[in-house]
Amino acid sequence: EFMVTMAALRVFSMPCLLHPGVGALLTPCSVIRSFGAGLPRSAFRSRTVKAGAPPGAKGFSESATGWSAGAGAELRVQYLEAESTGIVVFGINRPQFKNAISKNLVKMMTEAIEEIKCDKNVRTVILRSEVPGIFCAGADLKERAKMQASEVGPFVSKARSLINELGNLPMPTIAVLDGAALGGGLEMALACDIRVAATSAKMGLVESKLAIIPGAGGTQRLPRIIGVSQAKELIFSGRVLDGAEAKAIGLVSHVVEQNEAGDAAYHRGLSLAKEFIPQGPIAVRLAKLAINRGMEVDLKTGLAIEEACYAQVIPTKDRIEGLNAFKEKRLPRYTGE
Repeated sequence: EFMVTMAALRVFSMPCLLHPGVGALLTPCSVIRSFGAGLPRSAFRSRTVKAGAPPGAKGFSESATGWSAGAGAELRVQYLEAESTGIVVFGINRPQFKNAISKNLVKMMTEAIEEIKCDKNVRTVILRSEVPGIFCAGADLKERAKMQASEVGPFVSKARSLINELGNLPMPTIAVLDGAALGGGLEMALACDIRVAATSAKMGLVESKLAIIPGAGGTQRLPRIIGVSQAKELIFSGRVLDGAEAKAIGLVSHVVEQNEAGDAAYHRGLSLAKEFIPQGPIAVRLAKLAINRGMEVDLKTGLAIEEACYAQVIPTKDRIEGLNAFKEKRLPRYTGE
């Protein structure tokens, strides 16, 4: 019993997870970071862009406030507005390198995650590509070829840490795959809670073709998602699947026909994220925590974790608001408190 209790309590040991006195989640981070250009966050808040649209893309009607390290940034972070308020979009933007994971991209994504992970106003994060036809081609092998052997290990460790941080974000995360997600690119998607793909998307852990193994969580997350035998088959063969094949084995949750603009998966992911917004944000985060931690332990310990998480919602204002809204037959107005 002691071990079960301790395991349950450990779920609340993560930084930024608890709000003293209320037991609620996440207070806004007090430190504002700028990405790469040494500029304050406010410098980017003035640029209004279409909702996650790459330059020249069509079909986007919602507005968003974007901030990044300038027009040529390898990562663009956009805070959506209007009915999408609470959704943050990470857009990878390395067109000349097929969005391959570089030292700089790892740095920028790490800073972006650090920025939002303690922000209670962020309800959902969408990870997407701003480059048509590609999500992420994995590691930047041209950059890797220039590294000394002594540099490779530390770089892979930082990339692994980044993907772990992505997986540990307290709010829901959605990877939208409108193009190829290979190697480390698929490993990033595997770290997200939900994956949405276009039928034209390609995905696979292809590291065995380079005489290496997935090094950023692929050997652990893929079998947990699709089962051990199928994961072994895909990793051993380096096989690449399309969106429909990925849906058939449970690798992605939703698959959609690609549209002319090449952003069908993004639109489906955005629609899904909007379903999360009206729900109690503390409850959603604690549900994610209970599921994630519970999947790592036996059922008895998992139930203790669920009980501990449930106890955290009882003293919240949102719980009372939900009851009052039900009684008064109106929509609840949750504040994350």
